[in-house]
Amino acid sequence: MKKTILLTVLVLNGLTSFAQSNDEKNIKLFYKKALTESKCYTWLEYLSNDIGSRLSGSKNAEAAVQYTKSQLERLGLDKVYLQEVMVPHWVRGEKETAYILNNKIKTVVPICALGGSVATAKTGLTAEVIEVQGIDELKTLGDKVKGKIVFFNRPMNPENIETFTSYSACVDQRFAGAKEAAKFGAVGTIVRSMNLRLDDFPHAGAQSYGDLPKEQYIPTAAISTNGAELLSGTLKSNPALKFYFKQSCETLPDALSYNVIGELTGTEHPENIMVVGGHLDSWDLADGSQDDGAGVVQSMEVIRILKDLNYKPKNTIRVVLFMNEENGGKGGAKYEEVSKTNNENHIFALESDSGGFTPRGFSIEADDANVKKIQGFKDLFEPYLVHSFTIGHAGSDISHLTSKAIVKAGLKPDSQRYFDYHHAANDKFDAVSKRELELGAATMTTLMYLIDQTGIELPKAN
Repeated sequence: MKKTILLTVLVLNGLTSFAQSNDEKNIKLFYKKALTESKCYTWLEYLSNDIGSRLSGSKNAEAAVQYTKSQLERLGLDKVYLQEVMVPHWVRGEKETAYILNNKIKTVVPICALGGSVATAKTGLTAEVIEVQGIDELKTLGDKVKGKIVFFNRPMNPENIETFTSYSACVDQRFAGAKEAAKFGAVGTIVRSMNLRLDDFPHAGAQSYGDLPKEQYIPTAAISTNGAELLSGTLKSNPALKFYFKQSCETLPDALSYNVIGELTGTEHPENIMVVGGHLDSWDLADGSQDDGAGVVQSMEVIRILKDLNYKPKNTIRVVLFMNEENGGKGGAKYEEVSKTNNENHIFALESDSGGFTPRGFSIEADDANVKKIQGFKDLFEPYLVHSFTIGHAGSDISHLTSKAIVKAGLKPDSQRYFDYHHAANDKFDAVSKRELELGAATMTTLMYLIDQTGIELPKAN
């Protein structure tokens, strides 16, 4: 009886193995390789702890360029090279200070200058405050804000399960708030940090004065969510209170930097290029481990896994570590410019720039045929708990790519904790889970492999 049971089990196991497709076997290898032999966590540790923050134009950004180039060279890829790009060079200067002045009582609150902001006077800026929920409300006030600090206090909406939806709905006040407030004579702006929880971390980020003349530029800073709640509550009891802040940031001349590129040449269609990448720069308050050190090392891990498994891609697979996504997008723009000059044909681009959390799926930018094609891979991803294949923004750096027929996708990790760290001083190495990081890399490798094997759906000729 025991022999019969054992024979039955062996036969069933054999049948299961025989029925398993080559794709399923290869995908299992990708995940095994990522979870047992990965280098991405080690790479991230060095980027975060040995190099640190990597704002464009900084010495740390240059160190990151050289480090990642050297690591790609060690993988034995067909090509590894640097692509020159001129980037903005903004520096924060001395740590910012701020306090609420309420009936001669000073209450210190945490702030940080927003990227690209001008400094206050050396003695700082003191003025009355007017609170608004966004740019639309600001415009209804007009000249009432003249001579005052505008306080943008629209919070991220906690009701949205997709937290990037909440971010998109209020980030305009950070990016364009100073420009719009300056038009009405405001002397400065304070913006509630883009963060779903209440804490004491101000969150940095880019802002732009647009086409305003330089003499109209006003200083702008982010305030922590706890600070924003305190300021708003105090304003209700004393609308005449004043706010003081001091920052010494400045914009230096553009600096020379680089995109870091490595590739495996295609064996059947080398002229067709598939990109996987993240951005090498980060804000200067912390290590940028989630944003976007995680995406950088995951992209490197994709090409490492394929190379280690001796995979011969049909199309050219290129890892691109973009410079200057955070405060200018120059790396992505330069990559596309060079691509056009060289008449390159990109058929697919995958970006990781949403943190190193547990992968849930992909956000897809493509026509209906290619969306359906990728959604058709769901069964292959299901054993790895990857299930979300939705239409949406794929990524800032790959958004520049304009090849005639191109499919774009962005890795979608679980986003619930992302904005706890986004652009803040707690975005450090210990905020990243090794296993979650590796799962993301394996998930990205799987999609790259499937697209390489099956190609993309080309537009039908009229």
